Amino acid sequence: MSSVSAQGVVERASAELSRRITGLGLRGRKRSPGVVERMASALCGPAHAAPRVPRRKRLEPRPLLWPQFILDEKFLEKFFLYFNANERRTLAQVCTKWRDLLYSSPRWWNGLVAVLDCRELRSASGCCMQRFYNSIIRRGIRGVVLVSATDDDINEFIRQFPLSAHHIHAISLKGCTITDRGLEAILDHLQVGAVAQLLPSLYEFSLQAYHVTDAALGYFSPKQSASLSVLRLHSCWELTNHGIVNIVHSLPNLTVLSLSGCSKVTDEGVELVAENLPRLRSLDLSWCPRVTDNALEYIACDLNHLEELTLDRCVHITDIGVGYISTMQSLAALFLRWCSQLRDFGVQHLCGMRSLQLLSLAGCPLLTSGGLSSLIQLRQLRELELTNCPGASPELFDYLHEHLPRCLIIE
Repeated sequence: MSSVSAQGVVERASAELSRRITGLGLRGRKRSPGVVERMASALCGPAHAAPRVPRRKRLEPRPLLWPQFILDEKFLEKFFLYFNANERRTLAQVCTKWRDLLYSSPRWWNGLVAVLDCRELRSASGCCMQRFYNSIIRRGIRGVVLVSATDDDINEFIRQFPLSAHHIHAISLKGCTITDRGLEAILDHLQVGAVAQLLPSLYEFSLQAYHVTDAALGYFSPKQSASLSVLRLHSCWELTNHGIVNIVHSLPNLTVLSLSGCSKVTDEGVELVAENLPRLRSLDLSWCPRVTDNALEYIACDLNHLEELTLDRCVHITDIGVGYISTMQSLAALFLRWCSQLRDFGVQHLCGMRSLQLLSLAGCPLLTSGGLSSLIQLRQLRELELTNCPGASPELFDYLHEHLPRCLIIE
């Protein structure tokens, strides 16, 4: 998550306040008489106005002073709309009035995720962490990212934040050294919360843990199995095809699956995915060196609704595998970065994909300008990435810009 400059937010707030206040005290002047009125008055004398009926003088509201204005709730309700959820974190630190108003409604924090670096939390006091977890609940934040967590950090998170079982809908573990024991603990904790609510709360689970094994992926409860639609596994080096069996049997409703960096997964594991997860819309197999053209044949035959496929650094993929992929009618995004065996013939296959809108061939060393120039047949393309392609010359980029004017070409 990108950090927000406190100075920048304050400057924006000051500018917006000045703009909104400017001109509030100005009033229109009475219109002076025109030429016709002045001539009539000189020739005929001033017109006698009808007697005025006395009216009770209305008291106009006194204008707000500056200290009152910046604390007026009606004004602040509109003022906060000019900032995103991440910037409102800084605005909540201006004063207690702004903080209480921002914390009073979850709508100010939509899309915000709480990132917890466990290395820093180990030195924080329990009272401080309790206040932080209470603020998560008050703001209605539904996503948590745990960075560099160990099994002990997982247990401490569960102990200090028991209400996470009821309020957290998405959890991500990044750069963690947890084992099966830690993963089982967090899943059991979330499972209790789901049962207590009488509905499943977990719909997305992301895990980057190098030492988690196949057995850990069988811990999902029946309710989680029904609700979980997004599973992202990053660099789970111990995961094998047996873990894939646990995934497809316990999570049949997945629509997004990432196995990026799961280096022990083979074509047989991909076949299990293709045969048992027909609802998949997105599949990431990047950095899976054991995946070959056979896996792409399974994907093309069975995953008829797939819209996004990532095959970065799959070094054994050739033009034959790309030929299988080119038959997929629903595929809109294809990433083939650093696929070192891809040649011009494979690019020719891609030119027949009429639904393709995003294509990356970055770092493919065997592609030539002649092969890449054929991509102008993809008239519907919206983004094309060709960085670090030796065959991409300045003349080629000019040619592509000319024939694909609506496409963003990343050089």
